[in-house]
Amino acid sequence: MPFSVNGILCTLALLVLWRAEELAEACSCAPVHPQQAFCNADVVIRAKVVGEREVDSGNDIYGNPIKRIQYEVKQIKMFKGPTQDIESVFTAPVSAVCGVTLDATGKKEYLISGKAEASGSMHVTLCDYIMPWDSLSTTQKKSLSQRYQMGCDCKIVRCPSLPCEISAPEECLWTDLMIEKQVHGRQANHYACVKRADGSCSWYRGVAPPKKEFLDAEDP
Repeated sequence: MPFSVNGILCTLALLVLWRAEELAEACSCAPVHPQQAFCNADVVIRAKVVGEREVDSGNDIYGNPIKRIQYEVKQIKMFKGPTQDIESVFTAPVSAVCGVTLDATGKKEYLISGKAEASGSMHVTLCDYIMPWDSLSTTQKKSLSQRYQMGCDCKIVRCPSLPCEISAPEECLWTDLMIEKQVHGRQANHYACVKRADGSCSWYRGVAPPKKEFLDAEDP
């Protein structure tokens, strides 16, 4: 039975579109509050990226080499992680598989969060919290040193639609996406979900650490 040229072209076009859609959807990340990203990460550092190269990281099940990008970094401060400095940050080679692109000229400082690997290294993806240091608010920078860690036993719950409410006292309701239509809204930039003396959690705003009166309060 003869094949139609138009039919073949149509099939090829569908395959191309399917492949493009597959790649576009290959890396999908749920939005998270910066505090959640901090608590979920093994390592959180402030660093400059001073080098970049592609490296082999073993083989896949078919014997093909697995490529990764290795960024050489100069750690400025560690907020969470091992006792030794992080010297290398690994990531996938393309964004379709959640690879992260960083400026490797050493001119830009980053906040980098991710998973710990072998001594002195970590792995990051697009789903990790990675931001230019200068783009962080003063509250976010201060919270990295103590306040986010204070709230790691709390649960930040994203508001999917209005009205929305918490279902447990250890929850904080995150409404930036619903009210401001953006991830980096007021709560993300200026608030931390802090655990209080009675075991409940509540949003706290401010650069200074929470006062004892706030931690002892019974109501949000």
